[in-house]
Order: sequence, then structure tokens, then C-alpha cells
Amino acid sequence: MTTLHSTLEQLGWSEFFADQLGPGEAGLVPRRVASVHRARIEVIDVNGPVGLQLPAHSSTADFAVGDWILADPLTDMLVTRLERKSVFQRRTEGGHGQQLVAANVDTLLIVTSCNADFDPARLERYLIMAKQAGSNPVVVLTKADMAADIGEFQSLAKALQHDLPVIALNGRSADAVSLLKPWYGVGQTIALVGSSGVGKSTLVNTLVGSDTKQKTGTIREYDAQGRHTTTARSLHAIPGGGWVIDTPGIRTLLVSDVTDGIDIHFSEITELATLCRFRDCTHAHEPGCAVQAAVKSGTLAADRLERWRSLVVENRDRTPIISGPRGNKIVRKKKY
Repeated sequence: MTTLHSTLEQLGWSEFFADQLGPGEAGLVPRRVASVHRARIEVIDVNGPVGLQLPAHSSTADFAVGDWILADPLTDMLVTRLERKSVFQRRTEGGHGQQLVAANVDTLLIVTSCNADFDPARLERYLIMAKQAGSNPVVVLTKADMAADIGEFQSLAKALQHDLPVIALNGRSADAVSLLKPWYGVGQTIALVGSSGVGKSTLVNTLVGSDTKQKTGTIREYDAQGRHTTTARSLHAIPGGGWVIDTPGIRTLLVSDVTDGIDIHFSEITELATLCRFRDCTHAHEPGCAVQAAVKSGTLAADRLERWRSLVVENRDRTPIISGPRGNKIVRKKKY
């Protein structure tokens, strides 16, 4: 039993998942979701890839790469999905509900390149989504070998959040492995998110070595437009320990259902708001506003307050509202 759990821990298993097992589930086996497709789910267990049968009327859209599930070892039938430790999800333009991107991720690598793709406002959206997901964010600047001034990109990224790790690298270089080593190890899972063409799949190839190769596409450097090459999310083993999840490029990252993420990312504004004279202060024109006082004193940047205001409005407008027994209310779903 000790050996089994030790091997499971190499896959990312922890007490968080073990504590969820009920008395009647002792005969079931834990398996981790390695990829999700339209009609099937691929999983791995302590012995490697293994089959999984889905119950009738189940939807693969309810599962994310990195999920832990319990299966019947005799029939390979999926029985239940365990509660997630973290989950990165997003709302698509015109879509209904959240689209699952990756689950049980310890560190979210927000990948952007040192060219026209670099956009601090978009990076800030990813940081908020990472906080909402429950994962630690790290900004990875790719194509560093092609940039005239890497320091400028690093400074702009670091200014978005206090103590934010920002790593500049060449995704094709072996040095990338050592630079990212602090965030992956035995049982640790990292996930790469970002736009198409920024080098996510190239970096995955470097991390996993020659056993697994993700397709990569060309990019027009003058406008940083890359071909969308990764079409499915997938989990890959990193030699020496750890797991990496590659994801398709996200063209537009909409802010929705992330009130907690905004509050955490803009924690200084959240804390100042408690000192305002009025409980429903908008921090725009009310007397006794502690937030505006901080702007006037120079302890809070005016542009940061404007970014907060813009994101709060977008989140409010895009987060679904339903009618309940006590009138309209914002849906505050359980995150995991």
C-alpha cells in the first residue's frame, strides 16, 4: 500500500484527494485525466495509460486535464470525479457556462513573448484568473533571445503584482529547463496558458524531451500572429518528476465570475475600501473615500484604480444573474 501511494504521489496525488475517499470506495482505483476529447477521456494510473469507460449520457465537457477520478478496476468504468484542488476555467464569447482548461495545477505559467504579443493589460487578466483558479502565477517571457531589451519587458511584467516571478527564456534552449525547475518537481503540476504563437508547445517539447513532441507553428514576427497548433489540452510527464499541461492558445480572455480573483489581485484597493465613509462607495466622487485619498497622496496609482474599475465592470456585466426566491442575485458557484 505504501508503494502504491508513493507512486500515486508521483502523479500528483495528495492527502487532499485521499481524504475524499468514502468507506464504500475502497475497491475503486484513482486515475488522473491526461487528455479530454469530444467523445473520450484518456487517463493514466500508477502503471501508465489505461482505458476508461464513460457512463451513458456523461459529457466529457465536465472534465478537465489534471482531474482525479475513481474507476472500477474490473470494468474500467468511471464512477466519480474527485473535488478539485484548483481549476482554471474561462467563459467564451457567446458561450454558456465555463470552459474547463486545467485542474489541480500547482503553478500556472502565463506565457507571452518579447514581441508585439506582449500586453500588460492581458497579463493582468491572466493573473486574476490564476488567483481565482487557486494556482500560483509565474510570467514566462519567451523569445528572449530575439528581444533588443529584455529588461523593459521584465520591468513591465513585474510591475503588475508584488513579488511576481518573471522568467525570460528561449523556449528551445536547454536552459529553460533549469530556469523553470523551481516550479515543478515530483508530484507537482504546472500548466502553460497564453495566446497562440507565443511558444507554449515549443517550451513543452523542451521540458518533456524527445519522448513527446507537440506540434508547433510558424509566426509572423512583425505582428506576432501565430498559427493555432495545439487543439487539445494534454498532460505530459517531465523527466525527473513533475507534470506539465499544454493548452490551446486563448485569443480573447474574458473577465467573468472572478470577483474573488479581482479582490485578491487588487488587495490594496479591497483593504482601503473598508475604510471608506460609505459602505457602497464607488471610489469615484464620494466624500470620505479612502481609495481616492490614497490616489491623491500618491500611495495608489491612478491608472491601477482605473484598471480595477474597468475589470470590476466587465466582470459584473459578464457574470450571469439568475432569479431566485429572494429576487435577482449573482451566481456565486463553488469554484472547485
